[in-house]
Amino acid sequence: QVQLVESGGGLVQPGGSLSLSCTASISTFRFNDMGWYRQAPGKERELVATITAGRSTAYADSVKGRFTIFRDNAKNTVYLQMNSLKPEDTAVYYCNQVPAVTSWGQGTQVTVSS
Repeated sequence: QVQLVESGGGLVQPGGSLSLSCTASISTFRFNDMGWYRQAPGKERELVATITAGRSTAYADSVKGRFTIFRDNAKNTVYLQMNSLKPEDTAVYYCNQVPAVTSWGQGTQVTVSS
């Protein structure tokens, strides 16, 4: 059974940084496009960052220039480095394939507040 396990969230002040990790028990991980998604209270889940199997990246306009996605295929892990965090980045963050065909993990809560 495929599992996605996210970690690294927490409470941070505006302007701060956090680094998220997601380990995926997907045998074909290195061939999959992966993404980080987030869901804020009362809002739809949205895709904020994508990394392809070939390591090309793409970002939502709201996080471009502040977030960086990267992957380590040897560890079946995808990362999200988040800098210059804003209160509007507060959400539960999830990773999944792109498109999201795997069952969602538990996510990791990111709260940006002073």
